[in-house]
Amino acid sequence: MTGARHAGKAAQIAIAGVALLADCDGALYWPEEKLLVVADLHFEKGTSFAARGALLPPYDTAATLARIGVLMGRYAPHTVIALGDSFHDSGGPERMRAQERALLSALQRGRDWIWIAGNHDREPAQGIGGSFDATLGIGNLLFRHEPTGAQGEIAGHLHPIARVSAAERMLTRRCFVSDGGRLVMPAFGAYSGGLNVRHSAFGEVFGSFDFTAHLLGDTRVYALPASRCV
Repeated sequence: MTGARHAGKAAQIAIAGVALLADCDGALYWPEEKLLVVADLHFEKGTSFAARGALLPPYDTAATLARIGVLMGRYAPHTVIALGDSFHDSGGPERMRAQERALLSALQRGRDWIWIAGNHDREPAQGIGGSFDATLGIGNLLFRHEPTGAQGEIAGHLHPIARVSAAERMLTRRCFVSDGGRLVMPAFGAYSGGLNVRHSAFGEVFGSFDFTAHLLGDTRVYALPASRCV
């Protein structure tokens, strides 16, 4: 099982021998590389639903970008990796409003921005800046969208959430999931849903349920064994 040493709004997690910071806002930071990772942004999910007649407030992209902006101020990363499903569908970049496009461009200025292909956005998009890769390996770590269970893997896709009983009520929180060898990140997007860490999909990735859920609190990250989750 992995331990976590809390540092301000983040907890230190070691994955494949690499020291990372799991931020309570749902991002991962690699101090040695000055690298920030976010997963499953699902930009333009609101407009995607609206096109199918399910009306949602069309502000999810702006809200998600604003949260990324907070992280930029906190960590000043040299590189950002968006770990797939950055747009909810292939038409998302075209529907993105000019003000959100300008904000994205401002966030990218002066740093490398890498879009990893997801199952919602497999092909590179035009006009959104950055570079595109299917996967990216750096040192002991491999960044991809869909988890395979490989050692050193940092993935998204599953949108993990954990449910725990606390003070006679049930709490549901987004979370990082890790066994020290690999990690699945929480979804970062404003309109992203979640999959309970007790779902069989997580057992398949980690080979068992002997992993830790690092729950996102308001000001810190809380590490709990999966056996404590319901």
